Amino acid sequence: MSATRVERIRAALQERFAPTRLEIGDDSALHAGHAGAREGGGHYRVFIVSEAFQGCSRVVRQRMIYDAVGDMMHKDIHALAIRALTAAEAESQGH
Repeated sequence: MSATRVERIRAALQERFAPTRLEIGDDSALHAGHAGAREGGGHYRVFIVSEAFQGCSRVVRQRMIYDAVGDMMHKDIHALAIRALTAAEAESQGH
């Protein structure tokens, strides 16, 4: 049995970042009829906490995530909303 898109995203992010927290949501149903959805790409959201983001700007963190799932972008993933924090940031924000 092949892995679902969410499972593949999870595996890629776990391998690359060893997160202490990782939540992945599939919002594809909310975008039915959207051009990307018609072409098969899904809409996902990621909340990830990892020390790999220490000292990195928000833009760099997003690039790191995109690189980790790069082979899925534009065919399996049409849109990816990212929230990437370090453990200290997550704690200070009540997560």
